[in-house]
Amino acid sequence: MKNSILWISTMRLRTLPLSVSGIILASCFAEYNGYFNWEIAVLAIITTLSLQILSNLANDYGDGIKGTDNDQRIGPERAIQTGKISPDQMFNAIRINILISITLIFALIYISFGVKHFLLTMLFFALGITSIIAAIRYTIGSNAYGYRGLGDVFVFVFFGLISVIGCYVLFAKTIDHVVFLPACTIGLLSMGVLNLNNMRDFVSDKKSNKITLAVKLGQEKVKLYHNTLIILAIVLSALFGILYYTNVFNLIYVVAYIPLLIHLVKVNKVTNPKLFDPELKKLALSTFLLAVLMGIGHLL
Repeated sequence: MKNSILWISTMRLRTLPLSVSGIILASCFAEYNGYFNWEIAVLAIITTLSLQILSNLANDYGDGIKGTDNDQRIGPERAIQTGKISPDQMFNAIRINILISITLIFALIYISFGVKHFLLTMLFFALGITSIIAAIRYTIGSNAYGYRGLGDVFVFVFFGLISVIGCYVLFAKTIDHVVFLPACTIGLLSMGVLNLNNMRDFVSDKKSNKITLAVKLGQEKVKLYHNTLIILAIVLSALFGILYYTNVFNLIYVVAYIPLLIHLVKVNKVTNPKLFDPELKKLALSTFLLAVLMGIGHLL
């Protein structure tokens, strides 16, 4: 029982709502345009969760064996860091998760495209494999992109563009202009979550030579960067509401601006990096709320 709880904790469940935000939003757009399919929706969510868990396990492994997760780290303790799970055990879990993710990707592509859309099948198979590689290579390997300040770019692409636009294509087999602004919105907010994590771990990352974008920018400029991400996400989502307005119910997602703006106020006042940690969950849930309300508002 304790072992199961430990592994569940290692999967970092609090990161999972953010990972499916784009899938839920794309599903709402697909429903509005008459393309929605429950099998695709459920498989897309499960596949995304599997990839997010793979990323979390790989991050634990990569940062653990490199010594980045140490006593100076502020965030929640990692499994390898505490010695509760050995590197070999974690590596085996990663291999199992890769097999699960590949199986789910094959199933999702087959259910979505069958044998009628060869080019889309090949494209999404490539995207699926790339997603697995990206989940692993964030912290694992000598050229891990998370150690070179590239994590933000990958988060924008995978949590924003691929999550929303890619998922919509799974339903519709085509791209619709309606998904671009929402995809950028979710991508920017997801970058904000990663940046907040890096702001919290600024000191330990710098000492461990994990050169995140936060480390590159410095403690003052990174707050300006964070403000820019959140405000730009709000502006793009507001622009979406204006361009695709049909009735007042479309705009119910502006409710999510309240926790986002409160979040910015708190972040700008933080002087102790420990105080960034509770804001992580708040920003992730606010992003999830915005995605759900934006999708429902479009349906209404």
